[in-house]
Amino acid sequence: MDQIKIGKFIASCRKEQGMTQAVLAEKLGISDRAVSKWETGKAMPDSGIMLALCDLLKINVNELLSGERIMAELYDKRAEENLLAMKREIEEKNRQMLQAEYWVVIPAVLAGLVLIFVASFVSMPAWLRVVLIEFALVMILTAVFIAVGIEQKAGYYECQSCGHRYVPTYWQTNLAPHAGRTRYMKCPKCGKRSWQRKVLTKEE
Repeated sequence: MDQIKIGKFIASCRKEQGMTQAVLAEKLGISDRAVSKWETGKAMPDSGIMLALCDLLKINVNELLSGERIMAELYDKRAEENLLAMKREIEEKNRQMLQAEYWVVIPAVLAGLVLIFVASFVSMPAWLRVVLIEFALVMILTAVFIAVGIEQKAGYYECQSCGHRYVPTYWQTNLAPHAGRTRYMKCPKCGKRSWQRKVLTKEE
């Protein structure tokens, strides 16, 4: 989606309705800085307020995501294009989150292992040795918990029995036996346990 085009469209529609950025922001319960970011193409409206925004601007969501008024005969085609674009954006964001998981875990685990090695083999007071080891373990565990949170939120898990794709809770993800990003969990739809692989989108 073209954020610059969408931003200019939002600004145009806002002016058509005789509203300033401050007035629009007040009606939506947000800051006028957020509206400014939309209109300059630096950000997109959150999905939770898109309907309210469209109602105030007298447009529909399809037109908002297209950045222009849509003729009736082109509506279905443009709606399909917008849905595909949103799907691609969600998939890319999920991919970036999963990549960020490695940047969190690997440095923290390596740093923790180095601290444990130093504490184990370098001569130092006993109290300092204990502090270093405890600090290293806390660092590693914190990184692991953050990484699991990232993995749980990014994308979906696919049941190998029925093909259902869903987002498990944090603790279901954390406590499930796993091999890489494949976890052994119970499907909420069919109730069967299987090794469920991580996928980036809700549907094929």
